[in-house]
Amino acid sequence: MSKSITRQIIDLQNKSSVEMRSIYRSLFPNDPLPYNASHLNLRTKIAYRMQELRIGGLDNEIKNKLENITNSKKARKHANLMAGTKIQRKWNDVIYEVEVLKDGFEFNGQRFKSLSAIANKITGTRWNGPKFFNLRREVNC
Repeated sequence: MSKSITRQIIDLQNKSSVEMRSIYRSLFPNDPLPYNASHLNLRTKIAYRMQELRIGGLDNEIKNKLENITNSKKARKHANLMAGTKIQRKWNDVIYEVEVLKDGFEFNGQRFKSLSAIANKITGTRWNGPKFFNLRREVNC
């Protein structure tokens, strides 16, 4: 008699890293990526996959809804900025203003998909747009 899925998942906590990688390889077509192969990440992915194989995965309707949500967030990486918000940046004694749109940004009457493209237009060099417009805080370690 095989162990219940719950018992199998609980047992993952006691597996070594070598055992976890072996189980992962038996369930997935590719090896885990080195930067994403911590014991906790492997355990989470393995547990989900084991449940998916035993109980079934998400139905297509839910997968499509999740895909749509993901795509809309990719289109607006700065979803926390409301449409109509004005962003200003002083550069070489000139104040530049950008308006946040529902699906991008407007600068000098032109539409842009990203703040990085606008920062490039202003400076002539490559910039991280959120950093250029002081929307990204620096993290000091």
